[in-house]
Amino acid sequence: MKDTGDPYEKTFAALPPAPGRGFARTWWGHAWLRALEDSALDGEQVRQGRRVARSGAVGAVSVRPGGLTAVVRDRDGTAHRTDVLVQEFSQAEWDRLLGLAAAEAGYIAALLDREVPPELAQDAAAAGVELLPGMGDFDPRCDCGEWDHCPHSAALCLQVARLLDQDPFVLLLLRGRGERQVLDGLEARSAANARARDAHGPAADAGVPAEEAYAAARAGLPPLPPLPDLPRAPGQPPTLDTEGEPGGLDVDAVEFLAQAAAAEAFRLLAEAVAPGHADRPAPAPLTEAEDAVRLTREAGDVRVRSRLAAATGRSRADMELAVLAWGFGGAPGLAALEDDWTPDRAALARARAAVAAARTDAETADGAGAEAGEGAGGGAGGEAPVLRRVRARWTQAGAGRQIRLGREGRWWPYRREEGRWIPSGPSAPDPASALEADPEG
Repeated sequence: MKDTGDPYEKTFAALPPAPGRGFARTWWGHAWLRALEDSALDGEQVRQGRRVARSGAVGAVSVRPGGLTAVVRDRDGTAHRTDVLVQEFSQAEWDRLLGLAAAEAGYIAALLDREVPPELAQDAAAAGVELLPGMGDFDPRCDCGEWDHCPHSAALCLQVARLLDQDPFVLLLLRGRGERQVLDGLEARSAANARARDAHGPAADAGVPAEEAYAAARAGLPPLPPLPDLPRAPGQPPTLDTEGEPGGLDVDAVEFLAQAAAAEAFRLLAEAVAPGHADRPAPAPLTEAEDAVRLTREAGDVRVRSRLAAATGRSRADMELAVLAWGFGGAPGLAALEDDWTPDRAALARARAAVAAARTDAETADGAGAEAGEGAGGGAGGEAPVLRRVRARWTQAGAGRQIRLGREGRWWPYRREEGRWIPSGPSAPDPASALEADPEG
């Protein structure tokens, strides 16, 4: 960094090319990049800007209150003066921000360590001061003639994200004050706060009973606002546009996971705002193996499905079978496929009684059918099906059918196909209903 002697302007030397690396590692650097993506009307310009920035075509960056300036070169060497303007804080906004930062010793310590506490940004936003830029806060200017973000202005913003990672005071300088001015302001407010505490004496620290403070706070609280409307669809995560595969990263797989996370968040939000949600029990969290099956069911890319199968120690064929079971019943359906368990005495007694009832129902139905001159319904020759049990699985001899008792008490139908037992339908509350599942379906 070059110190120009002006506390309100800093010039940073051109950064070296950065093929295959991200432009931000800190949360505030990523917030800066999101503002760029949200502000650009043409995502292709941002993608071109990434290639320009990675090539090292952005020259020295000048940072001043309200703006950035750099010379950005095209591949043919043509130089373009590029500026990006950012809204400065008013005096009142600076007073609120510095007041909040000075009130917490941890905030000051973090800033001195070149860190931006997320709580400070949240407190500032609640006070009406948006520390980090958002959608529409960038005003790009470039002599290439583009009126929106061009590859040159996008490349400049991307390089500044790298600068922000190293020194968040760059962001405060853009908002109107240099590092020295910010620290002097914090020191003055901290001293004033200390004098105020000393003036009130020890009694000021005595406080009030928590019950009184809570009652007073509740009395002054406005009613909660109504819940916002549910979006029509899950949001679209940003596209990972990189040249090559940095560090062996599968970009397509990461993009799929981001999209799957957005879809799952949308589903959970829809459930949370649905009537009666508070009265329903919370579902058990999925294990990593269960979640891998859920994700595989959503994945269309063969490479993603193969990697998920390998990550759980399954073959492709085993994973496809797990996906089929998941489609019939989620985690309990998957457990019926893979959990070869033995019921305890009480559960086994109930299961045997249920199977016996199913056989009795089948015999009754077969007898009624025979009297009416119809074919037998349950087994060959009008007899009820013969079921042989191994642990929690009852197999119908010679018919290629099986029913499995799940730990949750439901019965799952299976059929024999090419030497493997295949899930053939959703669960049923009793063995008779499970046996009625179509063995071909």
